[in-house]
Amino acid sequence: MDTITLENVSLSFKAKPNPFVVLDDINLSLNKGEFVVLLGPSGCGKSTILNLVAGFNRPDQGRVLVNGKPVLKPGADRGMIFQQPNLFPWLTVLENVAFGPTLGKHNKQQVNDQATEWLARVGLRGFEHHSPWQLSGGMKQRVALARAWLPGPEVLLLDEPFGALDAQTRLMMQELLRNAWLGTDTTLLFVTHDVEEALFLADRIVIMSAKPGKIVEEVISPFGRERDIEALVEHPQYGELKHHVLHRVREEAKRHLR
Repeated sequence: MDTITLENVSLSFKAKPNPFVVLDDINLSLNKGEFVVLLGPSGCGKSTILNLVAGFNRPDQGRVLVNGKPVLKPGADRGMIFQQPNLFPWLTVLENVAFGPTLGKHNKQQVNDQATEWLARVGLRGFEHHSPWQLSGGMKQRVALARAWLPGPEVLLLDEPFGALDAQTRLMMQELLRNAWLGTDTTLLFVTHDVEEALFLADRIVIMSAKPGKIVEEVISPFGRERDIEALVEHPQYGELKHHVLHRVREEAKRHLR
């Protein structure tokens, strides 16, 4: 069974005086443990798809399923990471990571132990008792990553999580995310505008059209899951595939401007 399924999904924003179609007949399935990247021009509905899977919105037509069950509202089986880490400034790093589970009927010490373990996995051992204002942007996003993964979600939704970071920090975060994901069986759906980021991260790249958003092409990565960014750019298929994906996305962006 697919972990995530969108069947004939359409959605319109009924803004006055000019309502418009955001998504048009989207059909997409993600296998358990797959890393899929949504790529396309601004306004094509990439983030809207994440919001539908998260349960923040409902489609006008079609169905959104997680593990075969209709998505009706947000749930603990789906975590989400945004471009901004959205940490609570009055809590420590450890308290931010453990915040969600400690609200429920969980053993606090056990949750803190798991939070400490995840902080170590994202390279923040020793920062448990720091405040968010003492961290760099990349470190804050690592806290957000640990916080999202701590409850053990089956699905992790990422909406341009590294878009606000500098180039070197962004590369480091991409590698950290891949390494963390490879140690789990979590299904990842990731939104980006960056072709190179998509090529490095994805098992499969889903290219979307300019609005109304449709899926126009799917590209399966030929690079295997064990990747090194420096070796990847020397792969004989990398340059050709990058050119193809970039051309496809640019064509859709130009069509939007016509």
